[in-house]
Amino acid sequence: MKKFLVLLCSLAMMLALVGCGGGEKKAETPKTDAPKVLRVGTEPTFAPFEFQKEGSSEFTGFDMDLIRAIGQQLNMKVEIQNLGFDGLIPAVNAGNIDLAISAMTITPDRQKVVEFSEPYYTSGLIIVVNKTDDSIKSIADLENKRIAVQIGTTGAAKAETVKGAKVTNFNTGSELFMELKNKGADAVIVDSPVAGYYLAQGGSETAKTVGDVMEAESYGMITKKGNTQLMDQVNKALNDLKKNGVYDKIYQQWFGETAKK
Repeated sequence: MKKFLVLLCSLAMMLALVGCGGGEKKAETPKTDAPKVLRVGTEPTFAPFEFQKEGSSEFTGFDMDLIRAIGQQLNMKVEIQNLGFDGLIPAVNAGNIDLAISAMTITPDRQKVVEFSEPYYTSGLIIVVNKTDDSIKSIADLENKRIAVQIGTTGAAKAETVKGAKVTNFNTGSELFMELKNKGADAVIVDSPVAGYYLAQGGSETAKTVGDVMEAESYGMITKKGNTQLMDQVNKALNDLKKNGVYDKIYQQWFGETAKK
């Protein structure tokens, strides 16, 4: 009988301990309002859209200011990565970055492999030649000439259509103008705002633009094919910036005028 009572008491004590200890409550993860990270790729040698000032590691330019403003609008911390232009599409589709902004023209071929944002800038192509060269006045005069272009750009595609032209591809925009200055090329085909910025920064001492702006083209940001959720957020943020005047402020800073509506 005593053994039975002892057993009952032991069982009662065990049940009481289980009831009291019920399991230790796990510490709750503190809530935080820290912004998520938006990993952004760019090829920073395309002034005035994306570049690094001499002696600085900071990425600056129209695209850089715009994507940071979009990040603020989305409450996301923007982290910018330096990538080759022809590596941007593979990087977003591999998931190495979330978004790319690098003065990338929206084309049907690119739209097949990535998601594009709504256009955020309208540009065109222009020919740049040495200041003393009066023989080239339009693209028709580039036949059998030496043309410098940046690899993977629409300027490169345009140059390939010129009969008999010797087209040389370079990795960066700055290399194009250096090749022209050194007279290793007769002409450069590049986006018109890039040419304008180069001339405004001192390039007009040795170079000039000729002919009309060719093939109006729109720039867009890109995400991985199928990532419409992120792109919808980016498009909304872009439209909000246009409505609240921030977009126009950034545009004015880099191009000296407000964007044409």
